[in-house]
Amino acid sequence: MSASTIMPIRWCDDGHLELLDQRTLPDRHLVRTVTSAEEAAAAIREMVVRGAPAIGITAAYGVVLAALEQDDSGWPDRLEAAMATLAASRPTAVNLFWALARMREVMALQRHAEVAPVAKLLEAARAIHRKDLDDNLAMGELGADLIARSEPCAVMTHCNTGALATGGHGTALGVIRSAWNRRLITRVHANETRPWLQGARLTAWELDQEGIPVTLAVDSAASLLMAQGRIGWLIVGADRIAANGDVANKIGTLALAVQARHFGVKVMVVAPSSTFDLEVASGVEIPIECRDASELTHQGERIVAPQGIDIYNPVFDVTPASLIDAIVCERGVIEHPDRTAIARVIETCR
Repeated sequence: MSASTIMPIRWCDDGHLELLDQRTLPDRHLVRTVTSAEEAAAAIREMVVRGAPAIGITAAYGVVLAALEQDDSGWPDRLEAAMATLAASRPTAVNLFWALARMREVMALQRHAEVAPVAKLLEAARAIHRKDLDDNLAMGELGADLIARSEPCAVMTHCNTGALATGGHGTALGVIRSAWNRRLITRVHANETRPWLQGARLTAWELDQEGIPVTLAVDSAASLLMAQGRIGWLIVGADRIAANGDVANKIGTLALAVQARHFGVKVMVVAPSSTFDLEVASGVEIPIECRDASELTHQGERIVAPQGIDIYNPVFDVTPASLIDAIVCERGVIEHPDRTAIARVIETCR
């Protein structure tokens, strides 16, 4: 199996980063050139790039861009300032902080160098990028093995967890790709995922590009599809997983998991080990990012809500571990996740 041909993140040898602007898909294919850590942070904050693994990869390359600046006097302080800017761009996705921690380790090893260790930092960023793809391919097969325990079925997914959100192939969508290649799924039901419509604009586009049968549905139709017995698995990604197995993911995931439990649909969460935050005891401690009210009050330039009313626009919600049948990471499958099961797979490998 090879990675998807979709490349949302590309490092160029002349020293800049290219990001496929996910805000304009599917109608326009625009590539944004990023030349500084500040521009990388802005791209993350403005959702040019999105998806927890892709955010982490972009941040790693952002550190490299900071190191490429000509002024090498006091480079450790300059890079720390750049990392602080990158860290503030999206507070919920733990992969961002994981990637920055990896880059900080490289800095520590080179702390006595007179100039910024560009080559070492670039090597580390590329390694993070490559490992994410390798991990996605491994998770794809592990998740497909779970689906293989029963008859081929249709599956549902939420938001976008494919090549666009990762270093390639995808997490939840990577499982779907792998399972489709093994003829284990018959169709994908993609929720539109308001208000940014990542399911409509990105997931449906990725699946259509690869000839995988996809049905796009309004978010609120999910329970009807489950009630009709059309769905075998709900397969989603994660932006942060607490030590007890609670999962922060795109807003709407909690409601889907509750509905799935009621209608007997199994729930699979797919995320690399870097998404686990063992310092966070439970989902209660996970910060939930809220975004600008205009995402709800406007459709483009058109106002679709009364002006001046209160708006609640959280990006994520937290699904308790009790509603999750399995968490798949590159190190293995954690069925019926709890603190002990997660520590066995994650902590013992660190």
